[in-house]
Amino acid sequence: MNIVTIVGSVRKESYNMKLAKTMQERYKGKLNINIADIRSLPHFDQDEENNPPQPVKEWKETVSQADGVIIITPEYNWSVPGVLKNALDWASRVDKVFIGKPVMTLGATPGMLGTVRAQMHLREILGAPGIQAKVLPPGGNEVLIGFANQKFDEPTGQLVDEGTLNFLDSKVDAFVDFVKSV
Repeated sequence: MNIVTIVGSVRKESYNMKLAKTMQERYKGKLNINIADIRSLPHFDQDEENNPPQPVKEWKETVSQADGVIIITPEYNWSVPGVLKNALDWASRVDKVFIGKPVMTLGATPGMLGTVRAQMHLREILGAPGIQAKVLPPGGNEVLIGFANQKFDEPTGQLVDEGTLNFLDSKVDAFVDFVKSV
């Protein structure tokens, strides 16, 4: 199963990127996870939406070809980072590559609430008319990793907290079933 992962943080030591890389390694027998580059996307410009720059064309093709999408986001000011919103804005225009695409949302933060507000806002964005993604339903499927600074191994960057990993395993299994059902 081909999955594209979007990480809403471009910070070098991002816990969210570390989570994406942990998932890429941990589920390699189950999922082919490609971490998309959204750093290179220019700011959304409606004047260019019909003939976008090459990085935008490649980004949209990556999403279009994926069986599903995993979005891992930090929380900035109770919402998603601008770089993530920019990527979603490009994807919502003209060919609208997210329509009907199965999506799972996650987030990690050193704070206690584990990106809950950002993920709530992200779910609203993913329901917008130009996106209309099929998001893994809430009600036990939320992956909100709080106190991330205590759950990752610094030398390797891997998520090592067993309770979190076991929970993540069950949610990834739910997402795989969800992708197959869509």
